[in-house]
Amino acid sequence: MASLADKAILLGADNRPPMLKKDMYDSWRSRMELFMLNRLHSRMILESVEHGPLLWPSVTEDGVTRLKKYSELSSAEAIQADCDVKATNIIL
Repeated sequence: MASLADKAILLGADNRPPMLKKDMYDSWRSRMELFMLNRLHSRMILESVEHGPLLWPSVTEDGVTRLKKYSELSSAEAIQADCDVKATNIIL
């Protein structure tokens, strides 16, 4: 009996796991999109999934550049950061 590693090699994956075929998961994708659309700030959650999380803005103080703290974000940025966490939790 062939092991999982042997099957991966047979499928052409030599140093990485085999990739999923997108067309095999259309029903799963549509269910996940519907689930996300049913959440508060649904469009922001979908944007986070499709385009990646918020790039946190930086601030320079005394010649040192650092990322803003959550409490320093604008209200829209804070909502987007929250939606990034929600999107991650939905996917995982």
